[in-house]
Amino acid sequence: MKIGVIGATGKAGSLIAGEALQRGHRVTAIVRHPDKLQLKVPVVAKDLFALNTADLRNFDVVVDAFNAPAGQEELHKTSLQHLVDILRGTTARLLVVGGAGSLYVDAAQTTRLYETPEFKDEWKPTSVNMGEALQQLQKVTDVQWTYLSPAAVFLPDGPRTGNYQLGHDQLLTNAAGKSEVSYADFASALVDEMEKPQHVQQRFTVCSR
Repeated sequence: MKIGVIGATGKAGSLIAGEALQRGHRVTAIVRHPDKLQLKVPVVAKDLFALNTADLRNFDVVVDAFNAPAGQEELHKTSLQHLVDILRGTTARLLVVGGAGSLYVDAAQTTRLYETPEFKDEWKPTSVNMGEALQQLQKVTDVQWTYLSPAAVFLPDGPRTGNYQLGHDQLLTNAAGKSEVSYADFASALVDEMEKPQHVQQRFTVCSR
Protein backbone atom coordinates (compact mmCIF):
# COMPACT_ATOMS: atom_id res chain seq x y z
CA MET A 1 0.00 0.00 0.00
CA LYS A 2 0.95 3.61 -0.50
CA ILE A 3 0.78 5.32 2.88
CA GLY A 4 1.21 8.99 3.71
CA VAL A 5 2.00 9.80 7.34
CA ILE A 6 1.27 13.33 8.52
CA GLY A 7 3.47 14.07 11.53
CA ALA A 8 6.02 11.36 10.77
CA THR A 9 8.64 13.13 12.92
CA GLY A 10 6.52 12.82 16.08
CA LYS A 11 6.46 10.02 18.64
CA ALA A 12 3.48 8.15 17.24
CA GLY A 13 3.91 9.14 13.61
CA SER A 14 7.53 7.99 13.39
CA LEU A 15 6.72 4.56 14.83
CA ILE A 16 3.69 4.15 12.58
CA ALA A 17 5.78 5.06 9.54
CA GLY A 18 8.52 2.65 10.63
CA GLU A 19 6.07 -0.18 11.31
CA ALA A 20 4.46 0.24 7.88
CA LEU A 21 7.86 0.42 6.21
CA GLN A 22 9.03 -2.78 7.93
CA ARG A 23 5.97 -4.56 6.60
CA GLY A 24 6.86 -3.64 3.04
CA HIS A 25 4.51 -0.73 2.44
CA ARG A 26 5.47 2.37 0.46
CA VAL A 27 5.63 5.16 3.02
CA THR A 28 5.78 8.90 2.41
CA ALA A 29 6.41 11.32 5.27
CA ILE A 30 4.27 14.46 5.22
CA VAL A 31 6.12 16.88 7.47
CA ARG A 32 6.98 20.55 7.91
CA HIS A 33 10.60 19.89 8.86
CA PRO A 34 12.16 17.09 6.75
CA ASP A 35 15.50 17.60 8.52
CA LYS A 36 13.97 16.06 11.67
CA LEU A 37 12.94 12.87 9.88
CA GLN A 38 14.81 9.74 10.98
CA LEU A 39 13.51 7.39 8.29
CA LYS A 40 14.76 7.32 4.72
CA VAL A 41 11.48 7.70 2.87
CA PRO A 42 10.03 10.09 0.27
CA VAL A 43 8.87 13.39 1.71
CA VAL A 44 6.08 15.88 1.11
CA ALA A 45 7.38 19.01 2.87
CA LYS A 46 4.18 20.87 3.70
CA ASP A 47 2.22 22.16 6.63
CA LEU A 48 -0.96 20.17 7.19
CA PHE A 49 -3.14 23.20 6.45
CA ALA A 50 -1.35 23.76 3.13
CA LEU A 51 -2.14 20.24 1.90
CA ASN A 52 -4.66 19.89 -0.91
CA THR A 53 -6.47 17.04 -2.63
CA ALA A 54 -3.73 16.63 -5.23
CA ASP A 55 -1.17 16.00 -2.48
CA LEU A 56 -3.15 13.09 -1.02
CA ARG A 57 -5.28 11.54 -3.74
CA ASN A 58 -2.73 8.88 -4.76
CA PHE A 59 -2.34 7.38 -1.27
CA ASP A 60 -4.26 4.29 -0.23
CA VAL A 61 -4.06 5.45 3.39
CA VAL A 62 -3.40 8.82 4.99
CA VAL A 63 -2.39 8.71 8.66
CA ASP A 64 -3.13 11.82 10.71
CA ALA A 65 -0.60 11.90 13.56
CA PHE A 66 -0.79 15.68 13.95
CA ASN A 67 -0.29 16.98 17.48
CA ALA A 68 -1.50 20.52 18.20
CA PRO A 69 0.90 22.71 20.22
CA ALA A 70 -0.01 23.89 23.71
CA GLY A 71 -2.34 26.87 23.60
CA GLN A 72 -3.64 25.94 20.15
CA GLU A 73 -5.57 22.80 21.02
CA GLU A 74 -8.51 23.86 18.82
CA LEU A 75 -6.30 22.92 15.85
CA HIS A 76 -7.21 19.31 16.54
CA LYS A 77 -10.69 20.16 15.25
CA THR A 78 -9.76 22.43 12.36
CA SER A 79 -6.95 20.20 11.10
CA LEU A 80 -9.11 17.10 11.03
CA GLN A 81 -11.90 18.97 9.27
CA HIS A 82 -9.39 20.20 6.68
CA LEU A 83 -8.23 16.64 5.98
CA VAL A 84 -11.81 15.43 5.60
CA ASP A 85 -12.53 18.26 3.18
CA ILE A 86 -9.58 17.53 0.91
CA LEU A 87 -10.03 13.74 1.00
CA ARG A 88 -13.61 13.90 -0.26
CA GLY A 89 -13.80 12.46 -3.74
CA THR A 90 -10.68 10.31 -3.27
CA THR A 91 -10.37 6.62 -2.39
CA ALA A 92 -7.80 7.22 0.36
CA ARG A 93 -8.64 6.00 3.86
CA LEU A 94 -8.04 8.40 6.74
CA LEU A 95 -6.60 6.82 9.91
CA VAL A 96 -6.45 9.18 12.87
CA VAL A 97 -4.15 8.97 15.88
CA GLY A 98 -6.67 9.92 18.54
CA GLY A 99 -6.72 10.54 22.26
CA ALA A 100 -7.88 8.53 25.25
CA GLY A 101 -9.70 11.33 27.05
CA SER A 102 -12.96 10.86 25.17
CA LEU A 103 -13.22 7.14 26.01
CA TYR A 104 -16.00 6.22 28.41
CA VAL A 105 -15.09 4.84 31.82
CA ASP A 106 -18.50 3.31 32.63
CA ALA A 107 -20.58 0.61 30.95
CA ALA A 108 -23.53 3.01 30.51
CA GLN A 109 -21.21 5.37 28.60
CA THR A 110 -22.20 8.48 30.52
CA THR A 111 -18.77 9.59 31.77
CA ARG A 112 -15.67 10.20 29.65
CA LEU A 113 -12.17 9.83 31.02
CA TYR A 114 -11.58 13.60 30.90
CA GLU A 115 -14.71 14.10 33.03
CA THR A 116 -13.36 12.05 35.94
CA PRO A 117 -11.98 13.79 39.07
CA GLU A 118 -8.53 12.26 38.61
CA PHE A 119 -8.04 13.73 35.15
CA LYS A 120 -5.56 16.64 35.33
CA ASP A 121 -6.77 20.08 34.30
CA GLU A 122 -3.74 20.67 32.09
CA TRP A 123 -4.69 17.68 29.96
CA LYS A 124 -8.26 18.82 29.37
CA PRO A 125 -7.79 21.35 26.51
CA THR A 126 -6.21 18.67 24.32
CA SER A 127 -8.64 15.93 25.34
CA VAL A 128 -11.78 18.05 25.00
CA ASN A 129 -10.76 19.37 21.58
CA MET A 130 -9.80 15.91 20.37
CA GLY A 131 -13.13 14.60 21.64
CA GLU A 132 -15.03 17.31 19.79
CA ALA A 133 -12.99 16.57 16.65
CA LEU A 134 -14.05 12.93 16.92
CA GLN A 135 -17.69 13.95 17.27
CA GLN A 136 -17.39 15.95 14.05
CA LEU A 137 -15.69 13.03 12.33
CA GLN A 138 -18.44 10.63 13.37
CA LYS A 139 -20.87 12.61 11.21
CA VAL A 140 -18.75 12.09 8.09
CA THR A 141 -20.08 9.48 5.67
CA ASP A 142 -18.28 10.37 2.44
CA VAL A 143 -14.71 9.69 3.59
CA GLN A 144 -13.51 6.28 4.83
CA TRP A 145 -12.13 7.13 8.26
CA THR A 146 -10.96 5.22 11.32
CA TYR A 147 -10.01 6.75 14.67
CA LEU A 148 -7.72 4.90 17.09
CA SER A 149 -7.58 5.90 20.78
CA PRO A 150 -4.77 4.63 23.00
CA ALA A 151 -5.23 3.44 26.56
CA ALA A 152 -5.13 6.04 29.35
CA VAL A 153 -1.35 5.80 29.70
CA PHE A 154 0.69 6.02 26.51
CA LEU A 155 4.15 4.51 27.11
CA PRO A 156 6.73 6.14 24.78
CA ASP A 157 9.51 3.67 25.57
CA GLY A 158 7.46 0.52 26.00
CA PRO A 159 8.27 -2.54 23.88
CA ARG A 160 6.49 -3.81 20.81
CA THR A 161 4.87 -6.95 22.19
CA GLY A 162 2.24 -7.56 19.53
CA ASN A 163 0.04 -8.71 22.40
CA TYR A 164 -2.81 -6.28 22.91
CA GLN A 165 -6.59 -6.10 23.14
CA LEU A 166 -9.01 -3.99 21.14
CA GLY A 167 -12.25 -2.28 22.10
CA HIS A 168 -14.52 0.48 20.85
CA ASP A 169 -15.60 3.48 22.90
CA GLN A 170 -14.88 2.27 26.44
CA LEU A 171 -11.59 2.54 28.29
CA LEU A 172 -9.84 -0.82 28.55
CA THR A 173 -7.61 -2.17 31.31
CA ASN A 174 -5.13 -5.04 31.26
CA ALA A 175 -4.83 -8.09 33.51
CA ALA A 176 -3.06 -5.96 36.12
CA GLY A 177 -5.91 -3.44 36.15
CA LYS A 178 -3.88 -0.82 34.30
CA SER A 179 -4.97 1.09 31.22
CA GLU A 180 -1.77 1.41 29.23
CA VAL A 181 -0.24 0.69 25.84
CA SER A 182 3.17 1.30 24.31
CA TYR A 183 3.57 3.57 21.31
CA ALA A 184 5.06 0.59 19.47
CA ASP A 185 2.00 -1.60 20.06
CA PHE A 186 -0.28 1.31 19.16
CA ALA A 187 1.60 1.62 15.85
CA SER A 188 1.27 -2.11 15.27
CA ALA A 189 -2.49 -2.00 15.90
CA LEU A 190 -2.92 0.92 13.49
CA VAL A 191 -0.99 -0.80 10.71
CA ASP A 192 -2.97 -4.00 11.35
CA GLU A 193 -6.10 -1.91 10.71
CA MET A 194 -4.61 -0.58 7.48
CA GLU A 195 -3.94 -4.08 6.22
CA LYS A 196 -7.20 -5.65 7.38
CA PRO A 197 -9.85 -2.97 7.90
CA GLN A 198 -12.17 -3.84 10.76
CA HIS A 199 -13.24 -0.40 11.99
CA VAL A 200 -14.25 1.69 8.98
CA GLN A 201 -16.34 4.73 10.05
CA GLN A 202 -15.60 3.78 13.67
CA ARG A 203 -13.44 4.66 16.64
CA PHE A 204 -11.60 1.81 18.33
CA THR A 205 -9.12 1.60 21.16
CA VAL A 206 -6.07 -0.52 22.05
CA CYS A 207 -4.68 -1.59 25.42
CA SER A 208 -2.00 -4.02 26.57
CA ARG A 209 -3.11 -7.42 27.86
